Amino acid sequence: MAQYETVIGLEVHVELATKTKIFCGCSTEFGGAPNTHTCPVCTGMPGSLPVLNKQVVEYAMAVGLATNCTITQYCKFDRKNYFYPDNPQNYQISQLYLPICRNGKVEISTGNGKKFVGIHEIHMEEDAGKLIHDEWEDCSLVDYNRSGVPLIEIVSEPDMRSAEEVIAYLEKLRLIIQYLGASDCKLNEGSMRADVNLSVREAGAEAFGTRTEMKNLNSFKAIARAIENERERQIELIEEGKSVEQETRRWDDNKEYSYAMRSKEDAKDYRYFPEPDLVPILISDQWIEQVRNSQPEFRDEKMERYTREYHIPEYDADIITSSKKLADLFEESVALGGNAKKVSNYLMGETMRLLKEHEMEPEDIRFSPENLTRLIGLIDAGTINSSVAKEVFEKIFLEDINPESYVEEQGLKMNNDEDGLRSVIEDVIAGNPQSVEDFHNGKEKAMGFLVGQTMKATGGKANPGIINKILKELLNK
Repeated sequence: MAQYETVIGLEVHVELATKTKIFCGCSTEFGGAPNTHTCPVCTGMPGSLPVLNKQVVEYAMAVGLATNCTITQYCKFDRKNYFYPDNPQNYQISQLYLPICRNGKVEISTGNGKKFVGIHEIHMEEDAGKLIHDEWEDCSLVDYNRSGVPLIEIVSEPDMRSAEEVIAYLEKLRLIIQYLGASDCKLNEGSMRADVNLSVREAGAEAFGTRTEMKNLNSFKAIARAIENERERQIELIEEGKSVEQETRRWDDNKEYSYAMRSKEDAKDYRYFPEPDLVPILISDQWIEQVRNSQPEFRDEKMERYTREYHIPEYDADIITSSKKLADLFEESVALGGNAKKVSNYLMGETMRLLKEHEMEPEDIRFSPENLTRLIGLIDAGTINSSVAKEVFEKIFLEDINPESYVEEQGLKMNNDEDGLRSVIEDVIAGNPQSVEDFHNGKEKAMGFLVGQTMKATGGKANPGIINKILKELLNK
């Protein structure tokens, strides 16, 4: 049986984090009531004229520089003509002939080692509106809030050979863009979207096979499943002696199935021509250097610095820097006086547990570094014990409460009264003669049981160190 190689290239659309749209002053905020973030420009009214948002250009340049691209210092916009209800002008302002960034690359790591994925180009464009299909009324409605939201499209070379490489590439891009602050890259909200161009060929062949493009991929898991499904579908067609059609396919993640939407268009089908309402963009050497000099510290540099400066293990640094939000929380908490390793433990332990439990991403974290630092201070001072700290941290995670006030109001301070604890422990020993006998017979678990019973009797607020000391003293009499 023939062996096949998968060839994959991506078109990644990223909504930029500007406050206003690319060609007008309307808000880009996600989640507004339908058609409330609109004006004559972004709804394509006759006679309205676009004005370019400078921040869009700077974000595009920043992403290009961070991905080793060459900046096109004389670039311009073009009209991409197509007719669809969510496209109010019946054309999209994009860049075909002179995109702002070209010929870049990023390095990825997978189980097979490291490799570079080439970036063919990055271009700026406006987003379309959103069609909302109402199954009850059997109609489709259009929300133009997203129309005119600024996008960059990052077009890779066909350098990826597996779903694993695709996910590694997307994760690398997402981190670069998040660290730049150019976008939050939330796939579930559509601020990062990937179209997968995939073909298969016999191993060793030089010519590419016929490619398909898959859309509607809104999670990394969906992308991986879609790639595996499309690879198998194309191989099956070839094995049956049939041909693969060049087409755009829509992925249904619930059914784990893709279906044809339309035959794949070429550039000529869009009748591109230079955008007459916008002048060319001239990017000076000084402007490029200004953007380059404002680039942040990226993940690889942060990881190296964390292990060197904060003396935390490489594993900790890897987890923390995997999200800009976590990295910011870590640095700000340490700057406020939190012990680096203890801050790291809370981010990697309880924070990750609660994120999973509440089905949240690190970018959704709302608690402040001040309150995390205060909690660690309460533990260090012996004001609360570890079990109470866990309870308090959950309140911080959900409501960002001040832990000092909360502990005071709820009466959660640790009980360090040795005389009072001695009396409680004496009662626990008297009430559990079997455990006392087990302890004297060398069963270590008995000690843990008696500590637990004491903690239960004190409402979880006793000092475990004092409990252990008194228990050993009384049991060894």
